[in-house]
Amino acid sequence: MSSPQKHTEALGRILELVVVLSDDMSRSLAAQGLTDARAHLLWVLHEGGPSTQRALAEALGVSPRNITGLVDALVATGFVTREPHPTDRRATLVSFTEHGAAIAAGLERDQHEFARILFEDMPDDRLTALVDGLDDVLARLRAHGVSIEAASAAAADPVADDPTGTDSPHESEDGR
Repeated sequence: MSSPQKHTEALGRILELVVVLSDDMSRSLAAQGLTDARAHLLWVLHEGGPSTQRALAEALGVSPRNITGLVDALVATGFVTREPHPTDRRATLVSFTEHGAAIAAGLERDQHEFARILFEDMPDDRLTALVDGLDDVLARLRAHGVSIEAASAAAADPVADDPTGTDSPHESEDGR
């Protein structure tokens, strides 16, 4: 069994990695006019295709009001469109614009390239051990009641994604 000092050292490395990757990702996304939460929504659309706002809210683990703000911002900046659902007149379908689809495809290419840069020179056994170790950490977090999905949803903060760009904590009466 490892020592408490090793535990603290391992956690320190994980926290350092989280900060470095988060800062780098946020800068890259901001250069494309995106926040982390908006990019997450684009990623869900990229992987699943056109979706209702309800399905997007469920996939991101956020409230309908929050998804409305995210989609409003992405519509306003030309990444997605809202259209009536073809078979359910009560639903709205969110789809990519040509620009949004190109950006999402670019995000995927960037992810593959970044993974290559990070891991191509790492021996397979070390990479496998790294992935296994990270899986163990995630399992321990879940076992101790930390919801990985809730952590993702926390990144989709409605104030951070205020479509007006003012980041005002005040909401209009319609919840946006």
